[in-house]
Amino acid sequence: MTTRTRSGGRAARRQARSDGAGSGPTNAIWPGIEGGQYAPLTQAEIGKIDQTAMRILEEIGIKGASQRCIGTITAAGGRLTEDGRLLMHESLVRDVLKTAGRGFKLHGLDPAHDIDPSGNRTYFGTSGAAVHIVDSATGEIRDTTLRDLYDMARLANQLPNIHMFQRTVVARDISDPREMDLNTAYACMKGTAKPTGTSFGSAIVMAEAVQMMAMIAGGYDALRARPPMCVSTCFIVPPLTFAEDALEVIECAAKYGIPLKLVSAGQAGATSPAPLAGAVAQQTAEVLAGIVYVNLLNPGHPATFGALPFVSDLRTGAMSGGSAEQGLLMAACAQMAQFYDIPCAVSAGMTDSKLPDFQAGYEKGYTELLASLAGANLVYEAAGMYGSLLGCSLESFVLDNDLIGSVMRATRGFEVNENTLSLQTIRDVCVDGPGHFLGHNQTIHRMESDYFYPAMADRRTPQEWAKAPDKDLLERARLRTKELLAHPAPTHIPNEIDRDVRQHFPIRALGNDIP
Repeated sequence: MTTRTRSGGRAARRQARSDGAGSGPTNAIWPGIEGGQYAPLTQAEIGKIDQTAMRILEEIGIKGASQRCIGTITAAGGRLTEDGRLLMHESLVRDVLKTAGRGFKLHGLDPAHDIDPSGNRTYFGTSGAAVHIVDSATGEIRDTTLRDLYDMARLANQLPNIHMFQRTVVARDISDPREMDLNTAYACMKGTAKPTGTSFGSAIVMAEAVQMMAMIAGGYDALRARPPMCVSTCFIVPPLTFAEDALEVIECAAKYGIPLKLVSAGQAGATSPAPLAGAVAQQTAEVLAGIVYVNLLNPGHPATFGALPFVSDLRTGAMSGGSAEQGLLMAACAQMAQFYDIPCAVSAGMTDSKLPDFQAGYEKGYTELLASLAGANLVYEAAGMYGSLLGCSLESFVLDNDLIGSVMRATRGFEVNENTLSLQTIRDVCVDGPGHFLGHNQTIHRMESDYFYPAMADRRTPQEWAKAPDKDLLERARLRTKELLAHPAPTHIPNEIDRDVRQHFPIRALGNDIP
């Protein structure tokens, strides 16, 4: 296990622990902590799912392919059936998998925030397309806005355990689809210097956004070297149907070298099989089809394995993002991506609760922990999301930053060696010492490297809590959120570039974001 060291004195560390935005990275946790300890599937079971996925592609195929997709895949050895289903032989799929992108990074506008989604390294971020915000103080529900999205990006920029920011909410105050997509992309990049992500309704608008990114990056060559955005595309409409507009988005990404999150998000029992193994097999096949297509267009293209089988509550048919089955499915999909040696993207933290409450805490906790322990590379929806992705909460970003830090610490595990087994320390304390370890040098030395200290969690005694004026965790989170949003607007996009972007594109004002 790699030992991390950090500089700074005890006073600085104490201040960091008391700061609502200061709960990582530390000597105890860091971005990219390695998982892989949890494996719901045996190697034999992984093989069975792989073989089933290959048979799905070879025997059943996928309908709805565009003419370009059909031409590209049939030229490589695929076949179109009389009823319009595109078949891919196992040998074709496995040959193309050899060329799939590996070892790539996801870049931020600040290189300090670049992430390396390889091996079992795990990072946490946001995603979703919530259309409502629920006021945790009043219970009132309102539509989400572009300003909400920008504020969430700003929160993610300051909260250290949120490593990437993908679009969280729909800017419902913008009715034009083109303006919405362009403003969404810019608000994400303007709000945070960390790796960002969004989606586009058409390749035409995406090409405009690529032009905007090139202006920020310093040209198309610079953009290809360090693209600051990963485009999420639901290129499959489960079961086994291509979404033609999304295929064009894949083609646009392949042309400009923009990383892709290739998503198939069936709902078990509705648009994918009810048995969890069948859901994983179908989503694996669907994502492999996207991997094949993008790598035929651009061998080695940076693309993540986004098999995301969601769960239905079969009593009602509604999505259940906070279910235990959801955590199991994401862990299993992480294993399938590892089997193909392709960086994976999973979804965890999508509580069914509408507010930051007890249900939200336990649903977020176990789904994120299972995904992290399985070594999922990119855990999306890990902060802020409620109502099975229909709702979002600003103050939850502060709370989820703590939760993620605890998940990272649990994922890290602990080291067993001569020093950590502490035989000499025990002898010192018990034979000649005071009979306790509180003041021992080892305790002082290890308190920062072995323990994670949540910034918001209440660890006071019941008596101390009873006397305190700040009993309510949610209220403290709301206050901390206001403090963070009162900080100056981020400045990682220079003023002259910001002005240039606004002259070329219909970018709306976001309060204090205009220089």
